[in-house]
Amino acid sequence: MRETCVPSGVKLKDTGFGYTLSLIGGKYKMIIMYWLAENKAMRFNELKRSIGTITFKSLSIMLKELEAGGLVVRKEFPQVPPKVEYSLSERGRSLIPLLNMMCEWGEKNSSPALENVPQ
Repeated sequence: MRETCVPSGVKLKDTGFGYTLSLIGGKYKMIIMYWLAENKAMRFNELKRSIGTITFKSLSIMLKELEAGGLVVRKEFPQVPPKVEYSLSERGRSLIPLLNMMCEWGEKNSSPALENVPQ
């Protein structure tokens, strides 16, 4: 394993770490990916209800960014009323082990004593 993935003298945005953050960074992107991984495919309002705290505008922006990054697939069904479903692409699914590791880390490192530690 490498010592660091951001060598000194290299801008963060020019590293693999920076690239990954550019795709999944932000308040809701990983949460959206989590729900899509759990449910295979979801409609916009299902995602909105599952996340709860996200606005329609923010969800729309996040989905467009995830789609532009090749992590989410938007599928339109030609029917009335229109139906659109979102799912993870193969590329998006390749990030699920990373999200699972974050979950495991959180479970191992969270405790009542840590909840009062200043941020």
